[in-house]
Amino acid sequence: MNIRIICIGKLREKYWTDAVSEYSKRIKRFSGLEIVELKESPLPSNPSPKDEEKVKEEEAKEILRTISPNEYVVTLEIKGKPLTSEELASKVADLGLTGHPDIAFVIGGSLGIGAEVSKRADFKLSFSNMTFPHQLMRVILLEQIYRSFKINNHETYHK
Repeated sequence: MNIRIICIGKLREKYWTDAVSEYSKRIKRFSGLEIVELKESPLPSNPSPKDEEKVKEEEAKEILRTISPNEYVVTLEIKGKPLTSEELASKVADLGLTGHPDIAFVIGGSLGIGAEVSKRADFKLSFSNMTFPHQLMRVILLEQIYRSFKINNHETYHK
């Protein structure tokens, strides 16, 4: 299985990079892992809704260029389907068994995911009805992917 995390923006703070590094190291025991950081599109100060939509469209184009045709795409969206950790683990396991060994998780920028990326998604996943900073969401996603592998391998961690 190969997992790619496609995300907008770079992590700058050491506490985020340390957390991502730790979970990445843990995941690599179970799966290939690649994190693709795409550049944030500049947003003018006091942006209009049109400015915000333009930024989302620009970021969406970059995300779509990065996605391989054979990847199963999971977007992180507030309006996606919420899953428990066990359900996510089951989904990851099922994908590997049904001919989808390459999974791309997509985390949008500070404005969210553009419509074209959402349309491309094979599955829309929601972690909460709340909005999280995209830097924190990367850490939460990696932790849940790691938890999924531990659950699927019947190893203690998730309780």
